[in-house]
Amino acid sequence: MSEQDGVATQENGAMDEKNVFFTPFNVIAGGIVIVGLLLTILRFTKGLGTVTNLSNTQPWGLWIGFDLMCGVALAAGGYTTSAACYLFGMKQYHSAVRPAILTGFLGYATVLVSLLYDVGRPDRLIMAYPFIVQQGTTSLLFEVGLCVMLYLLVLFLEFSPIPLEWLGLRKARTIAVKLTIMLTIFGVVLSTLHQSSLGALFLIAPSKVHPLWYSPYIAVFFFVSSIIAGLSMVIFESSLSHRAFHSNMGKPYLEAHDPLVFGYAKAAALVLFGYFIIKLMGVAAGNHWTLLGTPYGIWFLVEVFGFVALPCLLFTIGFRDKNPGFIKSAAILSIIGIVLNRLNVSIITFNWQKPLSEKYIPSWMEVMLSIFMVTCLVLVFRFIVTRMPVFYDHPDFTNNH
Repeated sequence: MSEQDGVATQENGAMDEKNVFFTPFNVIAGGIVIVGLLLTILRFTKGLGTVTNLSNTQPWGLWIGFDLMCGVALAAGGYTTSAACYLFGMKQYHSAVRPAILTGFLGYATVLVSLLYDVGRPDRLIMAYPFIVQQGTTSLLFEVGLCVMLYLLVLFLEFSPIPLEWLGLRKARTIAVKLTIMLTIFGVVLSTLHQSSLGALFLIAPSKVHPLWYSPYIAVFFFVSSIIAGLSMVIFESSLSHRAFHSNMGKPYLEAHDPLVFGYAKAAALVLFGYFIIKLMGVAAGNHWTLLGTPYGIWFLVEVFGFVALPCLLFTIGFRDKNPGFIKSAAILSIIGIVLNRLNVSIITFNWQKPLSEKYIPSWMEVMLSIFMVTCLVLVFRFIVTRMPVFYDHPDFTNNH
């Protein structure tokens, strides 16, 4: 090779590395991260009122309604997948466990970060503080905080075999794997408690939440819908990962993708149908049929039929015809429906009797910081799955899960 050819090869290699780094995704994500960091500094130096539109009548805004309420629900794929695989013996879904656990762990970690932004006192959010200094065992918030704290720990322990395999720590990894069944049971119990309790928080505000969304059974609604969110997120995340991280997937994971999607579609259709029925039962129990003709009633019908009944139908058709396109569309609609429901309860219909001019509308900085947190979650997820054995079996631990 001549000297000129060597120089040309080095230049081409440098250009390739530059092109790989400056991809559209990296540029957009980098811009979001920079803006998010600047707003973070502003929030913690100038106070909550500088970056939010919160008030004494609306103390819970986007960071609670979206980041926490939606984040906890959408991270439910961890306990649903673990329970299906390890408790109900559905070993055909084993390939989905690690990605689901990782997504759940990062989701709950993001929820914790969003609480830091909302509370604004990191020293008071140290997990031991609320349970030692300011005990309130009769409060639902105490139960939610305790369960989320413990479940985050459970998810970390369930996730730990992945980095332990990556680091080659055999003994520690063996201990972590032996805890799988116990952690799965503990995780299901904790998830059942806090997923339902997030809905029960609104039982103290019957005059503030619109009657079509308020119900004595709202805790049940939140728990059942979290199962839908978990199943749909596994389908959505696995479909995106199958395309984006195809080269990082082992053969067993690639072969298990379609059966997993079809199996989860069947389960999601059944749970969505049950959820649709109990939502109508909630309207009947409160005798709120006349409210369906109001503007809020029409919005309620859009949520129930457009994002519950429709994805249920699409899941059913997709499973019957083995049509992945229908199933992926249904999963996206279900996820949007869960987000819409949580926002309806916590923000959109909250203080529904007040005029629009007095209603809470999040500031652009609140929205940007929420986007920033979601972007960071995606970046960390991508970093882990491209380096650690999430979508493939580590060669030193094959068939040893």
